[in-house]
Amino acid sequence: VANAILDGDEVRQFFDHDLGYSREERMANIKRIQFAAHVLSQNNIVTIVCNICPFQTLRDFSRAKLHDYHEIHLHKNLERSARSDVKSVYKQHQGKTEIVGVNIPFDEPVSCDLRIDVDLLTVDQSLEKINQYLRSKHPSWPL
Repeated sequence: VANAILDGDEVRQFFDHDLGYSREERMANIKRIQFAAHVLSQNNIVTIVCNICPFQTLRDFSRAKLHDYHEIHLHKNLERSARSDVKSVYKQHQGKTEIVGVNIPFDEPVSCDLRIDVDLLTVDQSLEKINQYLRSKHPSWPL
């Protein structure tokens, strides 16, 4: 089984960061990712999309348009994210751009297939849960 990973940050980088972080620009970037996932899916490539999708309407669109779509929600506490600030999002962008969960509401998923509370698990434990889920849907899953 061929597979691919689409990372939201890499998509932004590929397009020379031509989109900002407003609600509309985030939606446009997510739609780019959705289209890429669609093309890969049409070519029988199992695709993992690593990206924040804060809008339920776009998640619903993915479920309707993408063959064999599985929504995995990695839940993380906003305050804990701001404290750890792994990518310096809060430090560099607070007050300068809109941040999901701060200025842009995050729509809690209404129909995710797997939810993982990453604050309660290690990275390895979270990854194992994802792999178990994917193997249950695709027995030859490679990871």
